[in-house]
Amino acid sequence: MKPKVLLVAGPTAGGKTALGVKLAKALNGEIVSADSMQVYKGMAIATAQPDEEEKQDVPHHLMAFLDPWEPFSVAKYQALAFDCIREIHSRGKLPILVGGTGLYIDAVVRNTRFLDCEPTLLRAQLEEDLKTLGPQALYRRLCEVDPETAAGIHVNDAKRILRALELFETTGKTMTDQRVFSHTQESPFDFCKFLLCAADRSILYARIDRRVDRMLSDGLLDEARAFFSLENASTAKQAIGYKELKPFFDGDCSLEAAVSHLKTETRRYCKRQLTWFRKYDDYHRLFIDLQTPEALFGSALSLSQRFIGEK
Repeated sequence: MKPKVLLVAGPTAGGKTALGVKLAKALNGEIVSADSMQVYKGMAIATAQPDEEEKQDVPHHLMAFLDPWEPFSVAKYQALAFDCIREIHSRGKLPILVGGTGLYIDAVVRNTRFLDCEPTLLRAQLEEDLKTLGPQALYRRLCEVDPETAAGIHVNDAKRILRALELFETTGKTMTDQRVFSHTQESPFDFCKFLLCAADRSILYARIDRRVDRMLSDGLLDEARAFFSLENASTAKQAIGYKELKPFFDGDCSLEAAVSHLKTETRRYCKRQLTWFRKYDDYHRLFIDLQTPEALFGSALSLSQRFIGEK
């Protein structure tokens, strides 16, 4: 039988951490983070990493283990998550995957296979071409080698254009090839999936606003300043909570305006997360605004116990 794994997914500020910890304490489990920014050290506030009180002595894995300048990818995350889940299971514990990064979650749940495309000097050359030639020139290059992928990318979407060109020029394979290749094997694990959501999206937005206010009181400004002093942490600096504050640090806007922008961008991110998970119909949807926290946990616990074979 495949090792059993619980998954607690959903948008930011939806209560994933609290539910994951409650399930772990009730079912002898351990948490495996599925958040693309919580992997970095020194970003506890911006990425809403749980503190020791919130963890309640439940072990948390794949969290705050990378320096912000270290390269990382979804393929590397998948390999680490697979090893972590197997190790937890080998000790008789229940692995509980908790997070909101859809790409990371899919890589584990759907056993995405990746063509070998590690960062190379080619990326630097492509980025230089982008600066000197512009995104339209690189888009035309992509149209020549992978017209199907190019058709789904906006001509000014430099990030996706660069990624597609790098894959092709490194491996000789296109993004279209990657999509065909990626989901040809079953997952090595058996999942019970929970999705935290809200019937009234304004409930989530209000929780986001409160979270941002709490982050600021916890020291977000100092944490962000420290990160902008690092010259080689470009990926980590793109975390929501940092880049929105940059205009304030540069003297281009007030703190009030920067915080308002941060709240807006976090709500937009929440919307993108909801859109990502909406395409799947095999999640148990738990509505945070239609149940009390106790009732919601009771529903999740009952379904989990049935899944793992407990009475």
